[in-house]
Amino acid sequence: MNKRFDILICGAGMAGLSCAALLATGAAREKLNIRVIDAGHEPVFDYKQDVTLRVSAISAGSMQILETAGAWAGIAAARVFPYREMLVWDSRSVVDSPETLHFNAAEFGLPELGVIVENVLIQQVLLQRLRELGVEVQFETRVSDVQWLDGPTAIRAENGQKFTADLIVGADGAGSRIRNSASISVSSWNYPQHALVTHVHCAKPHRGIARQRFLANGPIALLPLGGDRVSIVWSTTADRAEAALASSDAELSKTLTRISDGVLGELTVDGPRGKFPLRAQIAKEYVRQGLVLVGDAAHCVHPLAGQGVNLGFADVAELTDVIAAALKNGEHPGDLPVLRRYERTRKGANATMLYFIDGINRLFLTKAPALTRLRATGMRLFNESGPLKRRAVRTALGLNGL
Repeated sequence: MNKRFDILICGAGMAGLSCAALLATGAAREKLNIRVIDAGHEPVFDYKQDVTLRVSAISAGSMQILETAGAWAGIAAARVFPYREMLVWDSRSVVDSPETLHFNAAEFGLPELGVIVENVLIQQVLLQRLRELGVEVQFETRVSDVQWLDGPTAIRAENGQKFTADLIVGADGAGSRIRNSASISVSSWNYPQHALVTHVHCAKPHRGIARQRFLANGPIALLPLGGDRVSIVWSTTADRAEAALASSDAELSKTLTRISDGVLGELTVDGPRGKFPLRAQIAKEYVRQGLVLVGDAAHCVHPLAGQGVNLGFADVAELTDVIAAALKNGEHPGDLPVLRRYERTRKGANATMLYFIDGINRLFLTKAPALTRLRATGMRLFNESGPLKRRAVRTALGLNGL
């Protein structure tokens, strides 16, 4: 088949850009015209500046996906912070109790469980990679109208530009305009929590260990950065998050030291801070004729397990494999039967992870004594479970099938 197919990716976040890079480096590249548009401004990363506020825990599986896209070497050469161990414990116990979940990269023959990376750095390196590949990425191009036709889809931007594509990839976030234009509904619910994020210095060395302590109103995560610093993600009530946001550095430092149980000694706030509401959401359909959703446009999960961005990378890896196989077999990449193959794989996997994370969050929020005791017993048994623990961790690391 000599026809070249137009693929328009709407959204230049980590999912959209990695999708474009994987398509542009694949064997079917010569059959595709790929373009990326985004409503926002082009992200800029400056290595000379301090670590930016928004970071993600990139799993070992996502690192492999980024390597396939030709971006990982550039990311790793700039600034990444590996974590080799993870500790998860309940505030009703202590960090060195038998109930504390302990994960170690050595158990899986890995140099690290994952790395903490600034979101903007991942975007910058992917953008550079796409420019090397000759893929056009256009910012400040907000979609105003979408016409879903029997043939190629027509899109009009607010700046007057028009685009047509055989396949639209909706990678434009939780409030996806592409998803909404297709009248695809979502199942969603808000959590009684907001996430407060900031960076702190810690008096004790973090030793490359990611830590998470479950409190009465949600978990606090301490993610290792360079030197003696960690990134804080504290899920708590909206009122407490707002009070923390408005408090002085000294007051917030004292609060974070207390609720982290002093596991890293005295914490000292160092850097910007922000907060955002927490919700879970999953699209009831991932695909239509000529349309596919990836990343946050398809699903959003609670941040307690750090899975959001990693699920997005798994989406685009599966989608690009499906497209490559379809083109090899002479099929149209925007046809519904082709896209259903992606949906069957990713929708179930994402829903399973979403409800699993939701269940954990609800379990740790309960104050019922019987469930509290059951929770402690369950954590201890899981820690000793061997094959079950290894399988669960491999899934979380995105290593199943790799």
